Amino acid sequence: MTVYWAQHAVLPDGLAAGVRIETDAGHITAVIPDTQPQGVTLAGLVLPGLANGHSHAFHRALRGTTHADGGTFWSWRERMYAVAATLTPASYRALATAVFAEMVLAGYTVVGEFHYVRGTEQAVLEAAAAAGIRITLLDALYLEGGVGLPLADEQRGFSDGSVEAWQHRRSALAGSATALVGAAIHSVRAVTPSAIAEVAALDLPVVHAHVSEQPAENEQALAAWGATPVELLGAVLGPRFTAVHATHLTDPDVAALGGTFACFCPTTERDLADGIGPARALADAGARLTLGSDQNAVIDPFEELRGLEMNERLRSGERGRFTPAELLAAATTNGYASLGWASDGLAVGGLADFVAVSTTTVRTAGSALEQLWLSATAADVTDVVVHGERVVTAGTHRLGDVAALLQTAIEGTRA
Repeated sequence: MTVYWAQHAVLPDGLAAGVRIETDAGHITAVIPDTQPQGVTLAGLVLPGLANGHSHAFHRALRGTTHADGGTFWSWRERMYAVAATLTPASYRALATAVFAEMVLAGYTVVGEFHYVRGTEQAVLEAAAAAGIRITLLDALYLEGGVGLPLADEQRGFSDGSVEAWQHRRSALAGSATALVGAAIHSVRAVTPSAIAEVAALDLPVVHAHVSEQPAENEQALAAWGATPVELLGAVLGPRFTAVHATHLTDPDVAALGGTFACFCPTTERDLADGIGPARALADAGARLTLGSDQNAVIDPFEELRGLEMNERLRSGERGRFTPAELLAAATTNGYASLGWASDGLAVGGLADFVAVSTTTVRTAGSALEQLWLSATAADVTDVVVHGERVVTAGTHRLGDVAALLQTAIEGTRA
């Protein structure tokens, strides 16, 4: 058993002080407020584990390199394909380890890795274990090069050729106490309606899909099948499904997603000029909102959380579109649930994943504790515990110099 003592903590029923958190075998066995310091002290405010609901780890190699020539999502995609072509299991393991370590430093305790570079699945699982982050490997089905188009040369390394072959390979991957193998449909651009129906018939723990990220995706789907992407995905919609981006939706689309999760990635959606999705409308329709870092141009859970609210302010001309509690749920428990992990936050029986945030930095000083996540940044994270183990201590990851790991790994994609 390991005992942690939180100066302050956000419990399911609200803020508490002097919280003793007992952990064993990766789970929380006791939560006792109003106690004296004992065990491992975590100063500041302790939050439930922060979930990165949607990531492509290898996109991190593009950070700071794509902004000179303008362009669109589609031109950016060509740069992404070029990086993917350089990846081997060894180079991807090095890159993903460094990127996942950066995520843990930022406060993420679980990642949904939306993965389609075939032959590197095990390397990604190994990278998560090395970096100390919980993972759901969202192994993606990818069959076509676009609506009605064959795979391009740069896409062939993403495809298994059929749903049967994809499921055979995917089901052979082994999970662990900190790793779950889930599934993804890349998009209706890469998976036909008949293949979506095959996926719907499988017993899968979670299914994610890129949905209506770009207007062109909707236009192509309507031209080919007379239906929106959400309508085409109808057979897989439900409590195990997460619509990633969900940016360009019709009113019926919003209603149809009411029993699902919707994962917004504000820093990527603005970087790629995707647009602003109807987050408040989806939440009002009954969708559970989650957050992701997607292309990892920014790795900061607090920036994603604020982006959800700030985008809604831009859409509506109103402030306070989400309460602080709603925003924290999107960043924590909703994200865990969408990735197949049961978590009620800092509660007995829950996963021993939590994050300490300083209350005394130049960004957080003076903030109300119940709104601290609206002023904090990744730089304010001091300690991170995953599966009961302290992976980040006083701002230092157990792997040491993560920036150096990133530099070396990214250089490996440019050789």
